[in-house]
Amino acid sequence: MCSQVVTRFAPSPTGFLHIGGARTALFNWLYAKANGGKMLLRIEDTDRERSTDAAIDAIIAGMEWMGLSYDGDPISQYSRVERHREVVEQLLAAGQAYRCYCSPEELTEMREKARAEKRPPRYDGTWRDRDPSEAPEGVKPAIRLKAPQEGSTVIEDQVQGTVTFPNKDLDDMIIMRSDGNPTYNLAVVVDDHDMGVTHIMRGDDHLTNAARQTLVYQAMGWDVPTMAHIPLIHGPDGAKLSKRHGALGVEAYRDMGYLPVAMRNYLVRLGWAHGDDEVMTTDQMIEWFGFDGMNKAAARFDFKKLENLNGVHMRHADDDDLYSQLVTLLPHLEDGQSMLDLIDEPKKAQIMLAMPSVKERAKTLLDLKAGLAFLFDTRPLAMEDKAAKHLTDETRAMLSELLPRLEGLEEWTLESTDALIRAFAEEKDLKLGKVAQPLRAAMTGRATSPGIFDVLIILGKDESIARLKDQTQ
Repeated sequence: MCSQVVTRFAPSPTGFLHIGGARTALFNWLYAKANGGKMLLRIEDTDRERSTDAAIDAIIAGMEWMGLSYDGDPISQYSRVERHREVVEQLLAAGQAYRCYCSPEELTEMREKARAEKRPPRYDGTWRDRDPSEAPEGVKPAIRLKAPQEGSTVIEDQVQGTVTFPNKDLDDMIIMRSDGNPTYNLAVVVDDHDMGVTHIMRGDDHLTNAARQTLVYQAMGWDVPTMAHIPLIHGPDGAKLSKRHGALGVEAYRDMGYLPVAMRNYLVRLGWAHGDDEVMTTDQMIEWFGFDGMNKAAARFDFKKLENLNGVHMRHADDDDLYSQLVTLLPHLEDGQSMLDLIDEPKKAQIMLAMPSVKERAKTLLDLKAGLAFLFDTRPLAMEDKAAKHLTDETRAMLSELLPRLEGLEEWTLESTDALIRAFAEEKDLKLGKVAQPLRAAMTGRATSPGIFDVLIILGKDESIARLKDQTQ
C-alpha cells in the first residue's frame, strides 16, 4: 500500500512571501490536494540574523490570503537544531562524515590553487582520511560528509527528467560548521525525513542541492523523496524576475485588487498547463494538477495577462463573494477605511444592486471600488472634467425640463424610468445618448458608470431627484 503523499513549503523568513514562493506553495498545495495528501509548512529560520517574526507573520498572512492552507502547525527549523546535530553524530559514528580542521586561510589557498590550475574551486579532501590524532590543539573542526568520489549521483526528476551529477564534482560538503551549527543541506534532509515528506517541489535553482542532499539521504540509509524542480519565473523580457517585473509580496497584489482565485489561476499557468485551458476554477486545478503538465522552460510573468484573467474571474464571481472581498480589502487601502465606515445596511443594498453592472467593467477590486464610488459621493457632486463637458447651459436646461417628469413618476422602476426618458428623448428629437450622458454626469459626477437606468434605481428616487436639482437649479 502506498504511503500518503506529503508535500511541504519551506520558505526562509527574511521578507514577504514573494510571487515565486507563492507559486511553489501553490504547486505543493495542489499536488497534495490532488492526491488526497497533506502539505506541511516549515519555516527555515536557521539564519538568525536575517530571520524575523514579522517576516514569518507576512508569509503566513500571504498564504492565508492566497487560500493555501497547511496541515498542522508551522515547524521551525531552528527549533530542531539538536536533532540535526544528533544526525551529524550518527554520520560521524558510521564513518560517513569526518572532522575537518582546515583554517579559513587554508581553504582560501586551496581555492586559489584550483583556479590557477583551471580546476573547479572545491575542497581537496585534506582531512578526509587523516588520523584524528593529527588535529591541531584548540581548533574547532567543521564536519564534512564523506561523499563518494567515483560514479555519479542521479536525480530522477519529475520535471527535469534524469539529471546526472559526477560525484567528483560533489566535494565533501560541510554539514556542520565549526560553531556547531548544522548547514542548510543537512538540516533540510533531516527535517524532510522526520516530517515524512514524500514529494519535494521547489525551484530548479535547487537542482544542485538535490544532488548534495541525495548523498545525505544515502549516507543515512533513508529513502529519497520524489523530486520535482520547477522552472523559475522570469519577467516578460526573459530576464530574472525583479521588482520591476512583479517580484512583489503577495500582499501587494492584494492591495492592487487582484482576487486570490485569479492569482492561483495565473500562477498555476506559470510552468504548468492543462491542454489549452486558461481560465480554471480551483476545483479544476486540483482535479487536473500533476507532473505531466509541467514545463521545463522558465515561465514569464505578464501583468497584462494577470489583469485580464482577473477581469474574467471578476465577471464570473458571485456578487456576495465580491462584496466580501472588497470589504476585506478596504482597510488596507489609504482611503478604504473611510469608505468602509460609510457602509450601513442601506448602503450595502445599493452596492449589491450596482454590483452586476459595475463588475462587468472591472478588472480588479480597485476598479470595482472606483465604479461604486458614486454611491459614496456627497452632494453637491464634484465633477470629473469629462463629465463637466456634458453639463452645458443647453443640457442643464434640458434636464430642468426632464426633472418634473421624473418627480411625477409614481412607480420608480427600471421599466418606468426607461420608458419616460426614451419618450422624452423622442419628444425632443434627440438620440437617447444626448439625454443619458448629461443625466449620468448629474447623477454620478462621472462620464462612465453603470447604465443610467440602473443608476437611477440604485440611487433611488429621492437621491436621484436631489442630485438632479443640484445641477439644474
